Amino acid sequence: MSKNVLLTGGSGFIGKYLTEVLIANGFSVSVLSRSDRKNTPLITYYKWDLENDFIEEEAVLKADYIIHLAGEGIVEKRWTEKRKKAILESRTKPIKLIFNILKKKNKSLDAFISASAIGIYGAYTSKQICTEDQPPANDFLGITCQKWEDAVDEINSLGIRTVKVRTGIVFGKNEGFLKKINPSFKAGFGTILGSGKQYLPWIHIEDLCQIYLKAVIDPEMHGAYNAAITDNTTNGSFSKILASLYGYKIWLPKVPAFLIRFALGEMSVAVLEGQRVSSEKIQQTGFEFQFTDIETALSHSLS
Repeated sequence: MSKNVLLTGGSGFIGKYLTEVLIANGFSVSVLSRSDRKNTPLITYYKWDLENDFIEEEAVLKADYIIHLAGEGIVEKRWTEKRKKAILESRTKPIKLIFNILKKKNKSLDAFISASAIGIYGAYTSKQICTEDQPPANDFLGITCQKWEDAVDEINSLGIRTVKVRTGIVFGKNEGFLKKINPSFKAGFGTILGSGKQYLPWIHIEDLCQIYLKAVIDPEMHGAYNAAITDNTTNGSFSKILASLYGYKIWLPKVPAFLIRFALGEMSVAVLEGQRVSSEKIQQTGFEFQFTDIETALSHSLS
């Protein structure tokens, strides 16, 4: 029988792509869902309800691998204290519930693989290239990612191999980040945010899914890995390239940082700041990125 991979967040942007990749590579897939869904020959759905601390135990007990992708969007709503709590708990609570089932049932896994984010290095812009050894920042994003990864380490304490995939901005066909900004660029109204000098660490969805697949099948992978291209892409260069793919040069003035701060509040740091990260560790595993040029990645994502 094929090995089973259980996904949290399996119905999201990354989860849908990853499900296809896993099935194409011979795995069976289970997905935790908040609503009733009809099983298919290739996907089994199980119920979960985080508000009531509930996960169908069979989903966990059936799994050989678990990939944790679930989490409230970072830039969906203003960062009120209530929203900050929801962002954190949507990432950590599923891990704690899974941990409890694994421990209670003395269940082992071949691996537990979790999303994380380059936000662990903090919302600031500098010339530094961040590696996985860098300590977490002491701001909201840094603290949130650290607590997220601490929850993963609890799974590791059960003797289960764990991998944490620190993800940058993900490009896919009119999904994720591009889905939010593409309409204005397509209409000819694209522009640069703030100074435009903030770095924009990015990865194509196909490369990200291949990193998750490698984390599943490579028993030597463990710990944290940056999943982003190491280059000098900034918000300014990204915006100019995206506009050029639609056949025009940016003509609108930059959106001043103070207006973005007024509109978004504390959340504005997520778009006004950004740093470069090193992809050396994942490449040392033998992984090769398919998309290393941002223009090519964007062109593929828009086609």
